[in-house]
Amino acid sequence: MRIELATAPGSPERPNEDWASVALPASGQGGTLVVLDGVTPPVSGFGCVHGVPWFTARLGGALIELSGSLRDMTLADALSAAIRRTADAHRDTCDLSHVRTPQATVVMVRWGGPRDDVEHLVLSDSALLLESPDGQVRAVLDDRIDRLPREQLRTHATADLLRNAEGGFFTAAADPAVAARAVTGRTPRSEVRAVAALTDGASRWVDMFAEGSWTECVALLRKEGPQGLIDRVRTIEAAAEERTEVIRWKLHDDAAVVFAEF
Repeated sequence: MRIELATAPGSPERPNEDWASVALPASGQGGTLVVLDGVTPPVSGFGCVHGVPWFTARLGGALIELSGSLRDMTLADALSAAIRRTADAHRDTCDLSHVRTPQATVVMVRWGGPRDDVEHLVLSDSALLLESPDGQVRAVLDDRIDRLPREQLRTHATADLLRNAEGGFFTAAADPAVAARAVTGRTPRSEVRAVAALTDGASRWVDMFAEGSWTECVALLRKEGPQGLIDRVRTIEAAAEERTEVIRWKLHDDAAVVFAEF
């Protein structure tokens, strides 16, 4: 099995808020991967003394442990338990009711086990790609934020009204119940040749810059690896900056990619 991982900050002046990891059992059968994209808060404060990198490291570590060691726990249950554990770690020092309390998008994949399935979970706007043996690629997306009117997302104040709210979009923050909002599913292992998990700082090669399709994105990952995809994104961003083009959200974003080929 081939597994490659890469992550890079959007700016050298800021810490990388993305988090990615892979765990393989000692038996050599099966495995699990987790990719998180920490949500950058406004500078005006967000009720937490720790910060987003602390949160993604805590949440990611709990997710890898729970999904990798407790095979009878569903990925949604693992996410719920990990959110609760992370919230308990700073409940006494931070305002977890703040709408901008540290939070993250989530992609989880687990394979092997008694049913020999590939399980997946996606929450918010990171992407999961599943490639079949014949080369077809299926993108698993939680597109709730993309279905919202752009004018409702232009400012922090208007976006916060939709954050973790009915009719809006959901991220992993302090409420374990949000795990039930995730997009989940199973695919027989025989029907999956490769998987790729990407935060939106990397998936923008497809969904923002339209440099290729999801199928072409997987082909690029197979040829150049995750770092190759991130490097291509950075090149496009640099060219846009020179032309003073305005890019949706922010010009440079943290990027993380895990590519696993069975």
